[in-house]
Amino acid sequence: MSEALAIYLHDHLAGASLAIELLKSMRDQHSGAPLGEFAATLLAEIEADHVVLRALAERTGSGSSAVKQLGAWLTEKVSRLKLSGQSENDFRTFEALEFLQLGIHGKWALWRALDAVVAKDVRLQGTDFANLIARAELQEAEVEHRRLEVAQVAFSSVN
Repeated sequence: MSEALAIYLHDHLAGASLAIELLKSMRDQHSGAPLGEFAATLLAEIEADHVVLRALAERTGSGSSAVKQLGAWLTEKVSRLKLSGQSENDFRTFEALEFLQLGIHGKWALWRALDAVVAKDVRLQGTDFANLIARAELQEAEVEHRRLEVAQVAFSSVN
């Protein structure tokens, strides 16, 4: 495929790296709490998806982009500062979950797009896009459920 595929895969690799770092931070900050356990479980799944995405990038000749990986790392560091010292059920946690939910939706769209062109590019063949799509749908639903729970606390007024 074209340079466009390389750019697309690089963008998603950077986004996945950011999500991984954010989930590590969330897991560590909320260790022993339900949010920490949730983050640890989701982290393992996102890391597995990242491995698949990286393999696709390498198979298509795109490899990884050090610049985008660095950008994701720096963005995560900024977001970690924003999240530090916060309790489990507050606005900052809500924002982090919303970011993750949006990112997972983007990953779902990635898998669907690649599935749509797999027949035209042998480098994409052999990847179970149907399973990846289904996993992204489940991840998005789980994060959305947690996000809405946190919203109830984050947006409740104290009288």
